[in-house]
Amino acid sequence: PTALMVGSGMGAENGILIRSGEAIQTLKDVKVIVFDKTGTITKGKPEVTDVIAANGFREQTMLQVAGSAERGSEHPLGRAVVERAEAEGVTLAEPREFQALRGKGVMAMVNGEQVLVGSRRLMEGHSVDVTPLLSHVERMEGAAKTVMYVAAMNNGQLSAAGLIAVADTLKGDSLAAIRELREMGLQTAMITGDNRRTAEAIARQVGMDHVLAEVLPDGKVAEIQKLQERFGLVAMVGDGINDAPALKQANVGIAIGTGTDIAIEASDVTLVRGELSGVVSAVKLSLATFRK
Repeated sequence: PTALMVGSGMGAENGILIRSGEAIQTLKDVKVIVFDKTGTITKGKPEVTDVIAANGFREQTMLQVAGSAERGSEHPLGRAVVERAEAEGVTLAEPREFQALRGKGVMAMVNGEQVLVGSRRLMEGHSVDVTPLLSHVERMEGAAKTVMYVAAMNNGQLSAAGLIAVADTLKGDSLAAIRELREMGLQTAMITGDNRRTAEAIARQVGMDHVLAEVLPDGKVAEIQKLQERFGLVAMVGDGINDAPALKQANVGIAIGTGTDIAIEASDVTLVRGELSGVVSAVKLSLATFRK
């Protein structure tokens, strides 16, 4: 009990808040650490890098409809589109009948006409042909950019208006933290809703062992369960509302302190400073406590 108390105290001094002695005990035996991508491995502050118009739409028009539709969104990608539109002096309309479609994108009425912004799955669900855009998509996803498709009304028909590519930079210590965990003999995995090509490009940058791509928010728990069946004890690191059930499912849930309250509430360990080096410190703290 004394070692646990001192270990927890040392953790708190270093910005690692541990809720229970059980969490310290379990961490030393974890085989795989799963990281959510956005806001955990990356800064979670994406910026628009490319705007490509199609089917007779102009870039300004596309930014206007996409930015207007995304005004109702709380997602970082949506905010990035709105910021780019405003930076270019585009006047945005107030969206009507706004719907956030989890893991797919958004749908809204802009100036009385339907607009879709999101994934290829969203476009295909509304019979929007995106085939002419796929060569651009392949190039941008290969450069670790997340691509959003935009569809708007054209001659009375919903058709592809173009693409908006967004990039989110890695946190400064992501690379070093992942490398150190692997040197300690731990397996690492990244989980994301991004398509496989973008996810693998980012995973290569940080040196991940496993990539779990195109996972909808509801599917994160099942992915954690699969890893538990395959490897044993699993820790999960996340920061968002979508991560809370997976943090609970993991043997140790680690929340980034800069994330949402619900993720912090669902976790066993909170990294106050939001740095991934805190994950390495938490594992080392567990090992040191039980050596003592």
